[in-house]
Amino acid sequence: MKMGDRQTRRMMERMGIDMKEIPDVEEVIIRTASKEIHVHNATVSEVNAQGNRIFQVAGEVEESQVEKETFNEEDILLVQQQASVTRERAVAALQESDGEVARAILKLTS
Repeated sequence: MKMGDRQTRRMMERMGIDMKEIPDVEEVIIRTASKEIHVHNATVSEVNAQGNRIFQVAGEVEESQVEKETFNEEDILLVQQQASVTRERAVAALQESDGEVARAILKLTS
């Protein structure tokens, strides 16, 4: 037995379920510790069921791995202080020197 849209909507209302589409969504990004999932041209529906909000996402999916930096905050501060540079330059130097603090400092001071 098939139900029409009207019957389905009435049944959902009786069960306390409200569903609506979120307009003008361009992209949805899901970030985890190891990867990012980008959903382009996304269609997003929000279902509110008894106080719980559930999002349904559909679209073109693209995944990419997240690179973990091999240096910590102390390394950045040390390079900044020793080379007298901004945080951005210290981070760039550490990236170029594969996280080796001494090489980063030498690169910035010579």
